[in-house]
Amino acid sequence: MAAEIKLNGLPRKLVKDGLLDEEAAMNALKASLKEKISFTNYLVSNNLLSATKIAMEASKEFGLPVFDLDAIDPEAIPRDVVDDKLIQKHHALPLFKRGNRLYIGISDPTNLAAIDDIKFQVGVNTEAVLVEENKLATMVEKLLEEQEDAMDGMMDEDLDELDFEDPEANQADDDADSGVDDTPVVRFVNKILLDAIKKGASDIHFEPYEKIYRVRLRIDGVLREVARPPVAMSPRLCARIKVMSRMDTAEKRVPQDGRIKLKISKSKAIDFRVNTCPTLFGEKIVLRILDPSSASLGIDALGYEPDQKELYLNALANPYGMILVTGPTGSGKTVSLYTGLNILNTVDTNISTAEDPVEINLEGINQVNVNDKVGLNFEAALRAFLRQDPDIIMVGEIRDLQTAEIAIKAAQTGHMVMSTLHTNDAPLTLARLVNMGVPPFNISTAVSLIIAQRLARRLCGHCKEKVDIPRPALEQEGFTAEQIESNPELFKAVGCDQCSDGYKGRVGIYQVMPISDEIGRIIMNNGTAIDVADQAKKDGIANLRESAIKKVVAGLTSLEEINRVTKD
Repeated sequence: MAAEIKLNGLPRKLVKDGLLDEEAAMNALKASLKEKISFTNYLVSNNLLSATKIAMEASKEFGLPVFDLDAIDPEAIPRDVVDDKLIQKHHALPLFKRGNRLYIGISDPTNLAAIDDIKFQVGVNTEAVLVEENKLATMVEKLLEEQEDAMDGMMDEDLDELDFEDPEANQADDDADSGVDDTPVVRFVNKILLDAIKKGASDIHFEPYEKIYRVRLRIDGVLREVARPPVAMSPRLCARIKVMSRMDTAEKRVPQDGRIKLKISKSKAIDFRVNTCPTLFGEKIVLRILDPSSASLGIDALGYEPDQKELYLNALANPYGMILVTGPTGSGKTVSLYTGLNILNTVDTNISTAEDPVEINLEGINQVNVNDKVGLNFEAALRAFLRQDPDIIMVGEIRDLQTAEIAIKAAQTGHMVMSTLHTNDAPLTLARLVNMGVPPFNISTAVSLIIAQRLARRLCGHCKEKVDIPRPALEQEGFTAEQIESNPELFKAVGCDQCSDGYKGRVGIYQVMPISDEIGRIIMNNGTAIDVADQAKKDGIANLRESAIKKVVAGLTSLEEINRVTKD
């Protein structure tokens, strides 16, 4: 009698209908609990009852429809919706999605935990659909094997153990559903990081879409696709990177920022600045690769023309004033600033920087990460610096009037101030400050030098080929008569196994504009950026296009490349 009471739901229904005797049902129930598998899975695996009969009986008992898995295309299964660990744990399979409802195939209708767990993970309404156990087991096994094989196929090195700064970041997460302890995922992420460093990439993009998942590297300023892992790997890859960068793995609704430090050797480490952003089909993650050694390359390696280099060094030698570096994201502004700071970084100089976030760590420089959440913005950091006996102050970016005013006052009171702005060229930088609300008098007396810059891909020395371009075409591109008459050797990109599409590395293109007395007067008289540009031309200052053409004449890059990064 006691045994009868313990048999509930589907086991009781099977006994009642004479498909199983009471003792067999009880033994099967105990064995399934011991082996941690479903009751239906145990019956079918041990040939006690057919999957079809179980499904029909369960449908009668629980009022659920029976779905034939043979009628569904395995490729149509939404693989990026439910984590593989939940599929394996609950022996449940997402079948299809209709609107805001996900239909889950199960063979045991009493498996309510599966529905609840999946509903919690995906955040949409879930509905159970009965399927035959044998077909469900086959499809689940095939699905998991395909994804594992696809991920393992990308692995060609022993990447299980890389040395990260924080040992905890390379260990499994306590949450079994996060997927971060999955070795293939760990190895894949490690491989991508190492490949990006080897190829000289500046950024890594992990991008989820509806039917694909791709990984791209920005190499020499151009994005290139390098991998397409299974789209179902999206949550596991995201979780792994979040754990490595110490982010909240449970938070998927808002962007997050983090950082990873990868030790290449005892003396060298590479930092990754990590950002996540929720998109329609998951979280896109971008890693910016920060190589501290880039700050110690030296000014000669950056590509300044001799006269531009002299202007920059002269401005750095001044005890006070403001140096502004301008250009789009990824144009090398930070490296230019840190190259200058590296020159100034001596034992008798107090240097403080405020950045969002700190990209390059330099010993001997006091670096501050701004944090708006706690009130530590650029303005607050600058005010603190001015009370700490500074010689040189670097502000990551001038974004508003308050920051601009404090920085300019510091430059006017005996401090060297360095910062960046986002404008297209040097004359527009002055107009931008005026538009912010900075008085023209303060601009003309505080700003000493403005550097506008771009990065162009450098031609590969192994495969570049000489190209003949007609004189009219060169004139139209902006070449001077003197440059054309010198009959320069111009080259085009070809491509070989030593480079990427004919290019290898990058070279800087600069407009270095000191604020002369005449330019100062134009600012004081509320002149426009066009007036400043005209005066700079009279002062012999080359604009970005003219500087770019010099790089073409020198054989460093191609005409096509400078047309990509500059305009006439």
